[in-house]
Amino acid sequence: MYDLVQTGKNSFYMACPARVGIVKISDSDVVLIDSGSDKDAAKKVKKILDEQNWNLKAIFNTHSHADHTGGNQYLQNLTGCKIYAPGIDASVAENTILEPVMLYGGFPMSDLRSKFLYAKEADVEKLTPEVLPAGMEMIKLPGHSYDMVGFRTSDNVVYLADSLSSEDILNKYHIIFMYDVKEYLNTLEMIKTMKAECFVPAHVAHTDDIAPLAQKNIDKTYEVIEKIKSFLQVPLTFENLLAKIFTDYNLVMNASQHVLVGSTVRSILSYLKDEGQIEFYFENNLMMWKKSN
Repeated sequence: MYDLVQTGKNSFYMACPARVGIVKISDSDVVLIDSGSDKDAAKKVKKILDEQNWNLKAIFNTHSHADHTGGNQYLQNLTGCKIYAPGIDASVAENTILEPVMLYGGFPMSDLRSKFLYAKEADVEKLTPEVLPAGMEMIKLPGHSYDMVGFRTSDNVVYLADSLSSEDILNKYHIIFMYDVKEYLNTLEMIKTMKAECFVPAHVAHTDDIAPLAQKNIDKTYEVIEKIKSFLQVPLTFENLLAKIFTDYNLVMNASQHVLVGSTVRSILSYLKDEGQIEFYFENNLMMWKKSN
């Protein structure tokens, strides 16, 4: 782990839980795709850069989640590099308290203000095509986060951020974080059609054929959707629905999982409500969800 892996003439990544892409833009200069989960990961990135005599010019965050922005502050303070993130994610990457606030729906208790959900703050500018190095293309990948993007490099390596999960993760956790379910599914359908010399998802082994894994992610998403619909044959509060999902999938509840899985379940409820497949009503001051007639 934390080794340098080459995937193209000028494209690399640091092998770690949330892959950090490294793209050479000249003989001596590089840009990063994300910065690792924390200061320790960022130190390992800097060690690789120093060993290769590479100068860091910029960090391009694919989205604002803490495991992708956790090294921003350390690397910016050390090198003075620019940091960019797309759309709404730029605001969250700069004001990192917004991630646990969004997940919790209020001021987050101390259990949620850990590096897992709350990265150190840095100066972040909005990512636009104009700031990218020559030959580097931004790819919109919405759904997992507000405005998540990936990148295609000049040597045809595609970095896919958190747009899909490994088969092992799908089988272990079942419910993958989604902000917008409809856009998440649309993104996966688009990824199925993509061609590249190499695909580098953030949490999955690199591959030259991404379509089979994209389909597995689609299938698992629909499995979870159908399970929720089946549970709502009987009216349930959100908390009771969440408990049934955790029990059925044999998941372990804690504060982080409550907000992460809970946020995704709420997104699925919004998706199904907008599609006319479920509805809600209030009874004894409780919000009840049920499948539509």
